[in-house]
Amino acid sequence: MAPQRTISCAHHRRLAYHGRPLIMGVLNVTPDSFSDGGAYRGLRAAVARGVQMAEEGADLIDVGGQSTRPGSRGVSEREELRRVVPVVSRLAQRLRIPISIDTSKAAVAARAIAHGASLINDVTALTGDPGMAATAARSGAAVILMHMRGRPRTMQRAPRYRDVARDIAEALMRRVEEAEAAGIERRRLLIDPGLGFGKTVAHNLSLMRQLERFVSLGVPVVIGPSRKSFIGRLLDAEVQERLAGTLACVARAQQAGVHMVRVHDVKPAAQLVRMLDAIERPHAAGRQR
Repeated sequence: MAPQRTISCAHHRRLAYHGRPLIMGVLNVTPDSFSDGGAYRGLRAAVARGVQMAEEGADLIDVGGQSTRPGSRGVSEREELRRVVPVVSRLAQRLRIPISIDTSKAAVAARAIAHGASLINDVTALTGDPGMAATAARSGAAVILMHMRGRPRTMQRAPRYRDVARDIAEALMRRVEEAEAAGIERRRLLIDPGLGFGKTVAHNLSLMRQLERFVSLGVPVVIGPSRKSFIGRLLDAEVQERLAGTLACVARAQQAGVHMVRVHDVKPAAQLVRMLDAIERPHAAGRQR
């Protein structure tokens, strides 16, 4: 199991890993996300869902205003700001846990951090906007560098790798080095192999089998298996029927020493990691009596 790690975030926040993955709750304030598009578009509904996820055991909330599902098109900076900033601001005022902004736009990240966000979750690993690396460096925010082949509109067009886990591990470490060169300290960085982002079902399964390879790189690891299409294809399950498959991936991530899992269904995921932790680590169970 991976050693304890502390991740430094903006606004003097810290995220501490104690042997079981942190739970990142997904809050999409979009009309077209693949799983929950349109469910939390209003400010009141979005804030209520964020608060609910915190009560269910989320360690942080990830707010996103632009869909990155396969085939999706981008939205304007102005529209993304309109969607996310009020939600981030309200949640930062109401919750004690950190808020993450899921964006690849530097201006959106900067405004969200000014309103209380502590992390940047960038599916382009700082390559989508030439100003993002500098913005992240100045902000003090933690940064999740995710691997994606191409862009959402094209990423699922016949993706190919020589060795999927090796290729992605090498690519992510190059991004880590480039982030450090831009002034982002290693203690603020996390890596995400990008399940479903330019990968076939076989690629995703290979990544799940080889999660230890990513953990061994020495940078905290995030995975986001929640309700992904590879689960649906394997189990012949629609989006809202993929909880069991998602939880299987969360359990595998925990056993591999992954530091954070990004999920829509916070309560069952939080219960799973607590139960598995109690089974694997008797001292952890004792502290919860």
